[in-house]
Amino acid sequence: MPNPRLTGLGAGLFASATMLVLGFLDLLLLDGSPLVYGLLFLPVSALTALWVRTADLVTAPISVPIAFAVGVVPIAGGSGGFGGQAMAVVTALAVQAGWLYGGTLVAGLITSVRKVRDMGRRQRAAANRGVRNGSGGAGGHGGRSGGSGGSGVVAKSAPPHGAPQAVRRPAP
Repeated sequence: MPNPRLTGLGAGLFASATMLVLGFLDLLLLDGSPLVYGLLFLPVSALTALWVRTADLVTAPISVPIAFAVGVVPIAGGSGGFGGQAMAVVTALAVQAGWLYGGTLVAGLITSVRKVRDMGRRQRAAANRGVRNGSGGAGGHGGRSGGSGGSGVVAKSAPPHGAPQAVRRPAP
């Protein structure tokens, strides 16, 4: 299975184009079956969520409902011009809301799991960098700076966004 990494826009275009093609194929081969269209929407939602870049994960659950709406146009079956077609699309979206929510849920769950795994991977990488750089512990000085009888200042590890902080111990 390929492992593409689509941008947020690319994932939206992939989902929309795929659902539009599937909508036309459904109309051509199965006379616009809403069940088949809904069933095909679920794997498209999953693939969109799997193939979007990590930096753009939030876009997958947003773009798949839009793709569903784009693809439902051919099978909506409206007549009487633009107004009739628009009413048919709105009706089809309302009737097929279960599929719409299901596909959005699939995309949301997959992107959430991917995000949690990525956050854990980044946290482990940061911890490994800290250990390799020597900032992951007391530095072999027993947690004190200046040896015995020093100023009583203990160096703490640096926060990830600023300079090291010092903590003053109370006098014994």
